[in-house]
Amino acid sequence: MTVAPITLVTLPNGLPLYRIPIPGTRATTILVAFDAGARTERPEENGMAHFLEHLVFKGGEDYPTYRDVNDAAERIGAVLNAYTSHDLVAFHITARASRALEAADLLTDFVGRPRIDADELDRERGVVVQEIARANDQPAVMAEHLIDEAAFGDHPLGRSVLGPAEHIRETFTRDGILAFRSRQWSPARASAFVVGNLRGVGGANGSSQAAAKRRHALEELFGRFPEHPVPAPYPPAPLLEPRVLVHERDSNQSHLRMSYRPAIDVSDPAQRAALAIYSTLLGGSMASRLFDEIREQRGLAYSVHSIAHAYSDVPVLQLSAGLESSKCVEALHRMREIVAELRTEGPTEAEVERARAYAAGARAIAFENTGTVARHAAQQTIVHGEDVDPDRAIALLDEVPFSAVRDVAETVEDRLSIACVGPHTVEELT
Repeated sequence: MTVAPITLVTLPNGLPLYRIPIPGTRATTILVAFDAGARTERPEENGMAHFLEHLVFKGGEDYPTYRDVNDAAERIGAVLNAYTSHDLVAFHITARASRALEAADLLTDFVGRPRIDADELDRERGVVVQEIARANDQPAVMAEHLIDEAAFGDHPLGRSVLGPAEHIRETFTRDGILAFRSRQWSPARASAFVVGNLRGVGGANGSSQAAAKRRHALEELFGRFPEHPVPAPYPPAPLLEPRVLVHERDSNQSHLRMSYRPAIDVSDPAQRAALAIYSTLLGGSMASRLFDEIREQRGLAYSVHSIAHAYSDVPVLQLSAGLESSKCVEALHRMREIVAELRTEGPTEAEVERARAYAAGARAIAFENTGTVARHAAQQTIVHGEDVDPDRAIALLDEVPFSAVRDVAETVEDRLSIACVGPHTVEELT
């Protein structure tokens, strides 16, 4: 699959607008993202980025209520959604190509010109409080929150994206939310993407008068985002301070999380690609070391895997397992030993070759989806300030040499944070 030519124009309000054509698809995804995730919150604002994500769906200028927004999306056969992470907040809509300009009109109206109605704000408090309660009722989700705290402590990266329920119920005001939006939603620290079949928005660089008119109309729609000053830098990630946190729960099932911090340079895309290959051979597939030994050979866990993530200034390698509580300690020790064996003995060339093929193939398959390409592009440009070309992302995985994966393995020291939800104590897991 070839997606070039990718085009970029920076609009008068400072917003970069990327057009990423994907041949052979009928769909167009339009996504706008801001460097305004949970990492940018002050302590008293924890949960505000996610709450604001909810509130903008309540309506804008031309579509003033949530009913108008939902009705308009369905009338053009489009799917609306959004997400908030520690890294960023993003809003996206996917529609057939012929309705893409209408989809852009809808998205840019309620995201670029949200009403943030006071009555709707109060009604939405209860919805988000229920979302938090649901998360706290799910041990696997609770374990994800706990490992962030174990890995990063009282830093924004260690706090839940959802925030505490008392902030939603009692602390957040409309003025405070508008102030956060003005502070963080700067077009200069955002990007917009139009991905897929670009016929309905004038193509990437079509020369006809009609195509030029549609491209101009799209750019005018993204001009709805108001200019704001560039936000101040967020606090850097803290130094590694290993912790063990346990949420004791009367159950015969445990949810184990382990967080390592490989010594790689996250500003180097080649090193991030090597970390992705390492994570794949460690626990990212059914042929990986963790899956083969922890699940298949020893029967210690019904679910075991690893995942690598790179924030703008720090990498994370997380190992996860869901298992019977009586097997948790044994699984923890053996998982640490497998990481240590890779560090001292290194991976084999055969497993690096297999992991490289699997990771690159999975990425290529995922990029058949216009939404996945848009989300990847947002992460690339806003978090890492890098090339948004999905073909390049696949090529980086294909090009990772054996030596680079071996080097990553050597940097994963036995200094880690551990989190567990289940009938355990900190002493048991230390």
